Amino acid sequence: MRRGVGSAFLLLLLAFSGFAQGVEAFRQPALASEASYTMVILPDLQNYVKFERNQPLLDVMMNWVVARKDSLHIGMVLCTGDLVEHDDIINPDGRKMDQTGRQQWEYVSGAFQKLDGVLPYVTATGNHDYNIFSYTHKPKTTHFPDYFYAEKNRENKKLLREVFTNVYGEHSLENAAYEWVAPTGKKFLFLSLEFAPRDTVLSWAGEVVAKDAYKSHTVVLLTHAYLNYKNQHIESMSYDLEDANPGQAVWEKLVKGSKNIELVISGHIGGKDNARKHVAYRTDKNAAGKTVHQMTFNAQAMGGGHYGNGGDGWLRILEFLPDGKTVAVKTFSPFFALSPSTQHLAWRNADYDAFTFQFD
Repeated sequence: MRRGVGSAFLLLLLAFSGFAQGVEAFRQPALASEASYTMVILPDLQNYVKFERNQPLLDVMMNWVVARKDSLHIGMVLCTGDLVEHDDIINPDGRKMDQTGRQQWEYVSGAFQKLDGVLPYVTATGNHDYNIFSYTHKPKTTHFPDYFYAEKNRENKKLLREVFTNVYGEHSLENAAYEWVAPTGKKFLFLSLEFAPRDTVLSWAGEVVAKDAYKSHTVVLLTHAYLNYKNQHIESMSYDLEDANPGQAVWEKLVKGSKNIELVISGHIGGKDNARKHVAYRTDKNAAGKTVHQMTFNAQAMGGGHYGNGGDGWLRILEFLPDGKTVAVKTFSPFFALSPSTQHLAWRNADYDAFTFQFD
């Protein structure tokens, strides 16, 4: 082949491959610095769990987290709650869901088992994890403690420091605090609270974060329903519950008055195939004048809505940079990353999905 013809042929191949058009080649998530560490946020999982057909997508996500543990220096996995669609259903209709409540709990517990003994994780409980959708029981009850308990993951057990009682008066991981020290020496306290926490829970949480043992820690609060997609605190909820605090009340009764809660992570919200309606972010000052970063991340209605594929495999990666203050937020789908034909969809790069923030 003559040189001129060969060069033209090569350019044609490049054009078809996308490189000549300036399309960036696919890349797996990587650290900006080898001195960084990361945390992974899993959104509401209910729509993966409620259909047997969707469950393999959650397996893909969990397998990806385990496989990237070392290369991304993953130190913690956080889940925003709604682990199941229905806490106690025994006769699913096959359209809204095809798994019973017990099947849903058994599956999601098994999905997290991929992390057991490998990585610590903290999960909130969401409204779907309670029985409020089938009855008007007061107070709200859940099978969460039967499937997520202190001994389930030895990595969690090492970090568990504080536990409070659930509505049965029993100590449960529905309300718990975990201490974790980053490779840089930065101390974190992860505080997970039940859906729409009761006043007694908020009082307990306030006492925990004020303890001398945690005054120098950066407290990360994990709770399910906190911000709406307009970046506002949720002021009310349409559930027949007594002694239940939505996001605005959680802010007023706990976060605002604290001196070391610096990051709040939540889920709950969404709109069919609308990424923007699944996320929120705002900052406010706490009692110590520190900036509180408040972030909602969800994906449950991506991939076809509530009866679609469960959420297109989206998760969020928080990279904590070596300066000890800066956090880079990235939104990625291990599901789309599986195939060369969908890898161009594996990153979300809008300003609400890819940004940085700084602790004071």
